[in-house]
Amino acid sequence: MAEDNNHAKDVQLPGGLRLKVRGSFLHTAGLESEFHDDIGDPVPFIAALKSAKPPVADLFTFMQRIPDTAPRWTGLFMEWDNVAAVPITTYDYWWTRQINDKTRNMARRLGKKGGEVRIVPFDDAFVAGICGIYNETPIRQGKKFWHYGKPLEAVRDENATFADRTVFIGAYLQDELIGFIKLVCEPAFASMMQIISMIKHRDKSPTNALVAKAVEVCAERRIPYLVYAKYVYGRKGADTLSEFKNHNAFEQVDLPRYYVPLTLRGKIALKLRLHHGIQERLPQWLLVSLLDLRAKLNARRAGRS
Repeated sequence: MAEDNNHAKDVQLPGGLRLKVRGSFLHTAGLESEFHDDIGDPVPFIAALKSAKPPVADLFTFMQRIPDTAPRWTGLFMEWDNVAAVPITTYDYWWTRQINDKTRNMARRLGKKGGEVRIVPFDDAFVAGICGIYNETPIRQGKKFWHYGKPLEAVRDENATFADRTVFIGAYLQDELIGFIKLVCEPAFASMMQIISMIKHRDKSPTNALVAKAVEVCAERRIPYLVYAKYVYGRKGADTLSEFKNHNAFEQVDLPRYYVPLTLRGKIALKLRLHHGIQERLPQWLLVSLLDLRAKLNARRAGRS
């Protein structure tokens, strides 16, 4: 659960970067956007955090960014984390060599159904379309969908970040926005900060068409990697999302993640390897069972409402 730590927002950090604090008992701070906020040299950053009174969190964590895969900061506690990334040379190579016939057919399906995918401006019509997608259902992937019911202005503000390097890609059917990608482009990679489509149009595979367009954009701009969040999430194992990534040629790229204790509680948690929370201590079979139970309960509540 994310904590609203106003003090963390007030701390003056190098580069004007902002923090996000998560956790209810053990508070862990990280960059507001790990993929697109570059910490650079962490030494002055850590010094600013350690001098903050009161402490902004118990732990601070940050991750190296693709393609910087070799550990650089040997004096800090490190674990391996990961992202899902497609290595991109040309669009034709991805289309003919990196994906299979089934995935190609799914990427074509929206066009065969009369729809299209295109780069779109971030205007009022597009923001209204995003709201329509968000408000289709309160439950997604077995969890409460945190964008559901947000007011128009909040949706606009949240999607307006990184405006100088963002490309919006929309999937349309009869002029209705049924899916979109917020693609944030860096020199070394582009990250799909959001990719979401309407469930009622799943038969048209708009998400596959959107990914294909994102690969095309990266190839045209000579961006060598397309990133889609993580490939592996903790210990929950494979699911439909990881299968989707695999079919679209995303690979697991391991990256160093560092943890810096800021309080005594943080030092103890790190020493006892409690910094990932209780779910990482559960057997995998129990964790998967609990996630499945949560999904069923949320679906039942959504059906009643």
